[in-house]
Amino acid sequence: MTSTTEPRTDRLTRLRDAAYRIRRNALDMGEVQGQGYIGQALGVADVLAVAYLDQLRFKPEDPHWPGRDRFLLSIGHYAIALYAALAEARVIEVEELQTYGSDGSRLPMSGMASYTPGMEISGGSLGHGLTVATGMALGLRHQGNPARVYNLLSDGELDEGSTWEAAMAGAHHGLDNLTAIVDVNALQADGPTAGVLRTEPITDKWRAFGWHAIRVDGNDLAALVAAFDEAREHRGSPAVIICDTRIGRGVPLLETREKAHFMRVDAHEWQIARDQLEEGYRR
Repeated sequence: MTSTTEPRTDRLTRLRDAAYRIRRNALDMGEVQGQGYIGQALGVADVLAVAYLDQLRFKPEDPHWPGRDRFLLSIGHYAIALYAALAEARVIEVEELQTYGSDGSRLPMSGMASYTPGMEISGGSLGHGLTVATGMALGLRHQGNPARVYNLLSDGELDEGSTWEAAMAGAHHGLDNLTAIVDVNALQADGPTAGVLRTEPITDKWRAFGWHAIRVDGNDLAALVAAFDEAREHRGSPAVIICDTRIGRGVPLLETREKAHFMRVDAHEWQIARDQLEEGYRR
């Protein structure tokens, strides 16, 4: 978690650097397989940079430290992005990222708590993350443990009824140690989210369920920092940060191509993607 004495400009510069490295490492991992959920990884990199390099309390050398904040990834296919963030947070070594999705690796393509240090739950089938997070937050409160619980879920996951059951329970118990983070990239496996099952107005729905809801540009670091700070200080109910992100953010080649939930990138395109990412970062 950031020092309260760090100047704001230094804080944002540090987070911008971290988000760049998360994206760069995600591209390198994607090239190992030649395909994957690289668009989502690029889109959510800013959110993960703020979470891991600014907000979460944890000990890199002790992933099971009882006092740690819990970060639950219920969208298991975003593991490629989370691994890059865990490397940036020094929970795993950067060199290990090159084993992504390979036989015997601790970094499978879908997040598995039994394999990866710092991975709190196994994700995959959507709709379970917030239910587990709600139980964890309630348990921590009963223990008198001040740790917080964060759950990163997707706009597609809002299609699942169990998500809203957990939302009701979290509000009923007044779990102000619980924060949901919704990645709204408008895309899911079956196509554009709005065409699969209309979820808007998302903010109004969360508020109707009793949550303190904040909606921000999920690729604006300053807005994200302010939202995370507000959620942490809020009392009396759980909070949700609704993040509008862009698939392929930072790499024009991938931002502008036809959107695909699972993206195939040709062999010659990976270096183009890295060059475009660096060019944008150096501006």
